[in-house]
Amino acid sequence: MKILVAISNVPDTTTKIQFSDNNTKFNAAGVTFIINPYDEWYALVRALELKEANLAEKVTLIHVGLPDGDATIRKGLALGADDAVRIDAEGPDSFFVADQIAAYAKEKGYELILTGKETINYNGSSVAGMIAGVLDYPLISLATKLDIAGGKLTAEHDVDGGSRVVECELPAVISCAKGMAEQRIPNMRGIMAARTKPLEVVKPINSPEVSGPLTSVKSFDLNPGRTSCKMLGEDQMDELVKLLHTEAKVI
Repeated sequence: MKILVAISNVPDTTTKIQFSDNNTKFNAAGVTFIINPYDEWYALVRALELKEANLAEKVTLIHVGLPDGDATIRKGLALGADDAVRIDAEGPDSFFVADQIAAYAKEKGYELILTGKETINYNGSSVAGMIAGVLDYPLISLATKLDIAGGKLTAEHDVDGGSRVVECELPAVISCAKGMAEQRIPNMRGIMAARTKPLEVVKPINSPEVSGPLTSVKSFDLNPGRTSCKMLGEDQMDELVKLLHTEAKVI
């Protein structure tokens, strides 16, 4: 079985966010980029565990992006992935990214596609579902456990009040959440080996499904942060009702 792990190149969580071009573009100047933590800690590490258990023969990373993401891909290789592919395009939206990954997975015959549950920059949680939709593969979303036996996949994910165990046949797409695996730190041997592991750069496909971006960004706004809090006593019910009508906002 071959596993394809989709990774995103995202700003470090300590980054001070700024926008440019009238708040329509993220300003990447001086920003440190990392592998999206959900992709790295859960999807990639679980794929490596499956390979170490002799349940997979190969783990490949895939990233849709420009050359500035190569350093991020190399970190994934340092963790233990066998090889990587970068689709040389700046994805305009989630569907473009999903469509490119789906086309590559189908062409190369990957039986299991893993992603993190979402990216920390957009928090869309949409790419895994779109990949599954394009390929017509089963999707298990927000999985916290994943096992494979006899060509069948068993996964667990949280539901209201508990958890649910589901089974499906391969091939399949899984979005991975906390609990799937434990974070790993690349060692020196892995870092050195990553320098010579294959990183293939391929051109994006011209999909008949996508004639252009399906979504566009109108503008970005920074989080306004915390505002002042008005404290009311238990005998100020009338004042509370008044403030709920005049000042409270639904977020």
